[in-house]
Amino acid sequence: MNEEDRLFETLSRRHFLTRTSLGLGAAALGSLVNPRAAHAAGRPGVLTETHFPAKAKRVIYLFQSGGPSQMELLDYKPKLAELHGQQLPDSVRQGQRLTGMSAGQSSFPLAESIFSFERRGECGAWVSELLPHTAKVIDELCVIRSMHTEAINHDPAITFFQTGSQLPGRPSMGAWVSYGLGSDNDNLPEFIVLVSKNGSGQPLYARLWGSGFLPTRHQGVQFRAGTDPVLYLNDPEGYSRDDRARMLSTLNELNQAQYDAVHDPEILDRMAQYEMAFRMQTSIPGVMDLSNEPDSIFELYGPGAKDPGSYAYNCLLARRLAERDVKFIQLYHQGWDQHGDLPKGIQNQCKATDQATAALIADLKQRGLLEDTLVIWGGEFGRTNYSQGALTADNYGRDHHPRCFTVWMAGAGVKKGLVYGETDELGYNVVRNPVHVHDLQATILYLLGVDHERLTYKYQGRRFRLTDVSGEVVKDILA
Repeated sequence: MNEEDRLFETLSRRHFLTRTSLGLGAAALGSLVNPRAAHAAGRPGVLTETHFPAKAKRVIYLFQSGGPSQMELLDYKPKLAELHGQQLPDSVRQGQRLTGMSAGQSSFPLAESIFSFERRGECGAWVSELLPHTAKVIDELCVIRSMHTEAINHDPAITFFQTGSQLPGRPSMGAWVSYGLGSDNDNLPEFIVLVSKNGSGQPLYARLWGSGFLPTRHQGVQFRAGTDPVLYLNDPEGYSRDDRARMLSTLNELNQAQYDAVHDPEILDRMAQYEMAFRMQTSIPGVMDLSNEPDSIFELYGPGAKDPGSYAYNCLLARRLAERDVKFIQLYHQGWDQHGDLPKGIQNQCKATDQATAALIADLKQRGLLEDTLVIWGGEFGRTNYSQGALTADNYGRDHHPRCFTVWMAGAGVKKGLVYGETDELGYNVVRNPVHVHDLQATILYLLGVDHERLTYKYQGRRFRLTDVSGEVVKDILA
């Protein structure tokens, strides 16, 4: 095989189209030699300017894995109390498919929530007694009660929210944002992931914050609990920072030579990742050091705020990352999948999350950060209005329900104190202002100044985007 044939076999169409990147490796090497010059240049995304004036500079997405029950939290349904124990009407179900966990039931008794609701705030939104802290910030929230999705099981449903497709392999939302907008902080990744250490519930896979077919430098970087938040970042004992700089300099020279030979853009991505890791060795300790936080802040976020890896600790860390202009911060919290013993389970979940969630909103606001930070809260689907399993006076379970559920948004560019959309009186179907997953994704990108139809990436002959082939910006919720 001659050199021309070898090169043709090495280069894919994607690689050929990116050959104009030649020389970026040298720029990465130069950033180690002259970091101040590199910092001034920044890490821009593919968009030289936003499509629209951006309302949000950054996103904090509080993903509640498992599917929180909307009827116990923010979608009050008094009609269920009236019909408690009666069968779900066929005219309401309309033949909707069920999961394998309740499809075999011979009875589908409607189950009222055993928790009380009150109108809270100036907006008068109904809020459950389970969320006393969220109730205090309800006037800052835009509650969307008409979300609906296509998936009925956890993995495809979570994947759909994070990537715009039920099938794995697509880039995550944070990766798309990183690809399009780049970073405002050269010393931290533009996409950071935090996972609560409660460890129970549906599994979370790293592909949920992966880059898919986008360049790998756009994948999320997970911060873990403990003294080593990013794996393999610390130098071995007896290995100095100067040693690391010399090693990276030599490695970059070798990688540059390889890139010059084969023009594989992934070589440049790997060089950029090495460079970022080098910078993170000095930036991360400052982010993770909470010793300068006053006691009042720990009291605001509540029990667990000093416990690395807890939901409260991660909410506080999310605020610190927002202060440092990290573009996309994804926080995952598991444990909302209550098929049985729901009253006890959801009480425990709210006790672990309610105070810290509300504290994050209040803390961002008091620092002036809520004005340009978009905060999102919600899970992958909702729960059924009928009981899965036995229904008793004080206990019941709820199965997965994709037809309607509740999420909320707050902060940059979103109307405050708004309850948007409506479900029927039994909480089974959307009856007003439906919001699809792709609509939510399109709206998030819009608030960041991005047209979801124009941020695309050509892969295997097709131009892909986060919202696939659908999605409309929900303009009614925009401030």
